[in-house]
Amino acid sequence: MVSRELRHALSGVEAPVAVIDLEAFDANIAALAQRAQGLPIRVATKSLRTPAAIDRALAHQGYSGVLAYSLPEALVLHARGVRDILVGYPTVDRRSLTQMFAEAGATQNITLMIDCPTHLDIIDSARAAAAAGDDVAAGAKAAAAGDAEVAGDAEVAGSSAASSDVAAESAAQTVRVCLDIDAAYRLGEGVLGSRIHIGARRSPIRDSASAVDLAEHVIARPGADLVGLMSYEGQIAGTADAGATARQVMVRAMQKRSIAELRVRRSGVIDAVRELTELEFVNGGGTGSFESSAAEGTLTELAAGSGLFSPGLFDGYTHFHHEPAAYFATPVVRRPGPGWVTVFKGGFIASGVPGADRIPTIAWPQGLHYAGLEGAGEVQTPLTGPGTEDLRIGDLVWFRHAKAGELAEHFNEFLVVSGSQVIDTWSTYRGQGWAL
Repeated sequence: MVSRELRHALSGVEAPVAVIDLEAFDANIAALAQRAQGLPIRVATKSLRTPAAIDRALAHQGYSGVLAYSLPEALVLHARGVRDILVGYPTVDRRSLTQMFAEAGATQNITLMIDCPTHLDIIDSARAAAAAGDDVAAGAKAAAAGDAEVAGDAEVAGSSAASSDVAAESAAQTVRVCLDIDAAYRLGEGVLGSRIHIGARRSPIRDSASAVDLAEHVIARPGADLVGLMSYEGQIAGTADAGATARQVMVRAMQKRSIAELRVRRSGVIDAVRELTELEFVNGGGTGSFESSAAEGTLTELAAGSGLFSPGLFDGYTHFHHEPAAYFATPVVRRPGPGWVTVFKGGFIASGVPGADRIPTIAWPQGLHYAGLEGAGEVQTPLTGPGTEDLRIGDLVWFRHAKAGELAEHFNEFLVVSGSQVIDTWSTYRGQGWAL
């Protein structure tokens, strides 16, 4: 359901358009902080992809630092003043690594994710390129100093003096490193190994022995500093559990077992690594697992982003409910027959296993359904049902994307609504020209 005030705010606005309900967004910021039980929340920026939204979350006392999804994203965020950036996935992007060494302060504020020694080898090769004074490194430094387009076109040739400075600085820099610990649930792992793997396939590091082996490798590697661990339990944090179907009953049973198994295994990994070195942080959890992740007692911080927008996939949880805060609205462009309307575009399908849960949720009017043989379309989306009766050509139909940040890939900006007024526009990464 979309409030009358929210709908009124878009009167006369050209559409399709993306919208943020500011009151709902702020309520979600506060609700997540309360659910975190005192642990700081690292903002998962891929779930927002909107700088002003990231800034607003970070302004709340319950939030600290960001979890970027790529090194290019980390670099543009760093260039605009964001600090304490953890890159959530390993990178093999030598160009961006070289840029990181060239940008002042980047290696002090960006932490890279690894799960094998090869990732360290790639980092070292980029360091060597920067230390050699490659033009790419000098150009990257110039681009970073000029504006935020650090992720793209840094082919500017630097002066020989600038290249020498970059080389000297790069050779001396230490890279902050975080180990990615696999948190997926494996049923009967002792007998079946990895054959029944439930959750994201993120890392080969699953137990204390493998974590210690990699940690020792990092500690012995010149120019690398092991500062943290990350362990994301997607089978809990990102898997809806509400409902009475056989599948949902099995999901709840799996999650209960997974929470218990992970508590023991993750605690063992953390303790083993802490015997080798001090850690600044241990990150874990996601919007759907705050309760169990915080209660585990092993983590120093949580991560979340999707819960701030509360997209369609987050309607199906038993233990929390956040407010829908991000929408897109698109106009009716024709009525192909009685009981039917067709809206412009609409086919913003979410990533993941293809299925009905990946299409946008129709938020308003109520009583609308997709056409079974067309679904949500690239250029047009036919809709049917009793909700079509009062719709005229030009009227807006409101949708929610199944996921959070992916909506921002389709629009240059969000209209920010407070009460019944559009009070601001927030540029998305796309609107900034950031192809990350």
